[in-house]
Amino acid sequence: QGTNNQLSLLEKMNQRVTEEYSNHGDVASGLRVFVEQLNEKNQRFDEYTTQIDAIDQQVSEFEAVVSMLDKHVSLLEKKVKSAYHIAPTQ
Repeated sequence: QGTNNQLSLLEKMNQRVTEEYSNHGDVASGLRVFVEQLNEKNQRFDEYTTQIDAIDQQVSEFEAVVSMLDKHVSLLEKKVKSAYHIAPTQ
């Protein structure tokens, strides 16, 4: 009788461990799906990051051109003002 009780207890313990491992498998499977979804989102995000970097580069180049044009316009304004101030006095 004692051996039967021990075998019964051992069987119940084995069933409990089996259930626990089954639950761990379900969790691992769910985590795998979640990680795959995150990887897909990350890849899409990388595309946007590349586009943002390209736009940032274009904006920097545009700012450099605007700065150069601003300096040129300032120089022309000085020349025009200088010409108008000198011409009437001659």
